[in-house]
Amino acid sequence: MTHVHVDLARSLRIVTGNKMKKTEKKIHKFLKDRNWNDLRPVDLAKSIMIEGAELLELFQWENLSLEEIKKDKEKVEEIKKELADVMIYAFDMAVSLGFDTEKIISDKLAYQNKKYPAKLMLSEDRNNKANSHYWRIKKEYRKKIDQNSK
Repeated sequence: MTHVHVDLARSLRIVTGNKMKKTEKKIHKFLKDRNWNDLRPVDLAKSIMIEGAELLELFQWENLSLEEIKKDKEKVEEIKKELADVMIYAFDMAVSLGFDTEKIISDKLAYQNKKYPAKLMLSEDRNNKANSHYWRIKKEYRKKIDQNSK
């Protein structure tokens, strides 16, 4: 990576991190102003799933492509609302537990990058799940987890 790319990447991380911190502070204030800053993580987790179900409901009985959805302005607005609900509850949980949201997202992306290498994922037919690298990796991971839990 060239010097310019390193500086750009660093600058983007700083800007993104600053925006994340501002969002965390807004959420902390929102929660504190309503005396909701001591919500139990289990309740926040339930709320994330409830809102996630409402998001999923927008797609019930449909199998629209990405392009079809983008063309449907009314659906896009509904998706934005439900997705925001999911994200707000997720941020509520992160802020309540004192997590650095930028760090936990970056750490998870780095892990996923190693687990599912782009080069390997791009080499497969996405419609052929039987021979999918993704599903093979997923099965191996689950088998490993099962063996470790015994």
